[in-house]
Amino acid sequence: MKTAVPCYYHLDVEVSPERVGQVRRILAAHLRYWDLQILVEPVCRGAEMLLTAIDEHATDKNTSIEMWWNGQHLITAVGDNDRDLRPDQDLRACLSRIAAMSDGWGCCATDTGSKVIWFSQRARAGERVPLVPTGPVPRLREVLQVPREIPVAALAAPGIAPDGVLQDAR
Repeated sequence: MKTAVPCYYHLDVEVSPERVGQVRRILAAHLRYWDLQILVEPVCRGAEMLLTAIDEHATDKNTSIEMWWNGQHLITAVGDNDRDLRPDQDLRACLSRIAAMSDGWGCCATDTGSKVIWFSQRARAGERVPLVPTGPVPRLREVLQVPREIPVAALAAPGIAPDGVLQDAR
């Protein structure tokens, strides 16, 4: 099995309703680039829920989104700069949905007073469908049969010239 290369992606965005859809497409493109198509829907849905909740409840709309892939887990983190947004009150419904759809989640405070909400999805690096090798397409020489050799004596028979023109036998 091919070993996975660790990947990291970071995006700073000012959240607005139209930017939520754009961020979803950006994250989906990176997951497809990393060959993690199986995680596109749950990761994008979780990030979209968090960004929508930040758009509805936060006063400071500047957020950072990060994704880490280590070969077994994809961790997606959304960090906001709003000190007044409380995860236990304003984000309770959003966090319960993220807990239901992810393998793990959490919330931690930063030294600036803001918070980071993260969730993880488990996947294996070799989860892709293996390609079946196909044989090469035969070339023209392999398909056509080569004519058998004609003995030189048969070519020199009377009545046939070396250039293949029929001669008179007089």
